[in-house]
Amino acid sequence: MNSAPLIVFLDAETLPVPLKPIALEHRWQSYPQTAADQVVERLQGAQVVITNKVPITREIIAALPDLKLIAVAATGYNIIDIAAAREYGVGVCNIRDYAIHGVAEHTLMLMLALRRQLLAYRSRLQAGEWQQAPGFCLFAEPLQDLAGSRMALIGSGALGQASAKLAQAFGMQTFFVERKGETSVRAGYLSWDEAMRTADVISLHCPLNEQTRNLIGAVEIEQMKSNTLLINTARGGLIDEAALLAALQAGRIAGAGVDVLVTEPPRDGNPLLAANLPNLIVTPHVAWASVQTMQTLADQLIDNISGFLRGQPQNLL
Repeated sequence: MNSAPLIVFLDAETLPVPLKPIALEHRWQSYPQTAADQVVERLQGAQVVITNKVPITREIIAALPDLKLIAVAATGYNIIDIAAAREYGVGVCNIRDYAIHGVAEHTLMLMLALRRQLLAYRSRLQAGEWQQAPGFCLFAEPLQDLAGSRMALIGSGALGQASAKLAQAFGMQTFFVERKGETSVRAGYLSWDEAMRTADVISLHCPLNEQTRNLIGAVEIEQMKSNTLLINTARGGLIDEAALLAALQAGRIAGAGVDVLVTEPPRDGNPLLAANLPNLIVTPHVAWASVQTMQTLADQLIDNISGFLRGQPQNLL
């Protein structure tokens, strides 16, 4: 009987870059995707499971006595029942600080595209409006500069810090936001209410959990200025999508750029995808997905597993 630890990757298709070898004896099993009802069967005898988006629930953990480590191939770990993992003595590790360039660049891209009315002008050009314009340029949609505007970042981790740094290079004033409901405000932060009332751009860089679900809803949007942009490159559940769509359709805020939705992929549709608004940009959860960023993630994933197998765990939750 082979005693080498079995490592199973449940959704390898979500990480389409080469994985460096693990320099320890092991067995490897990889599946492109795994349905919920296949997880327990595929993990029988496994000591390590790798998952990007396949949930690992209490029932699954309880059914796998050999499991020692859940290696999440992402930063967000809301798909894992952390309490159950701790109860059963299963380690959980995630990926950290790997997408500081990709996510920050994507955040700035969304902000620039919205402020410079990229979609609206592209649509007008395709409709032939510039070709028929009386002058050398087409004056149609009002353009705004990022320079001089106030950016409020919710989440001051590595991704928030990197996004703030790029925004500062464009001449923006950047502030991190104190947690909602806090009565004291850390130095250099804006209170939650002040951020909602005064920011020209609000950008989300925080994890999704029970405290942050629907963090931005109708009440928060109502506080915002009419020229505010709302950017989300973190997790879809942070924003009430129905409230966001209603605000955009009513012209309550200037625009929104989101790389994430509540349900991914949106197989049954999503109102934001059907909206066809020039001030709404939706990208398919790809802020993290540059070739360089994915390779950094893949390398750290293997390092996490190798460290655990050597008795030197890293990035444990």
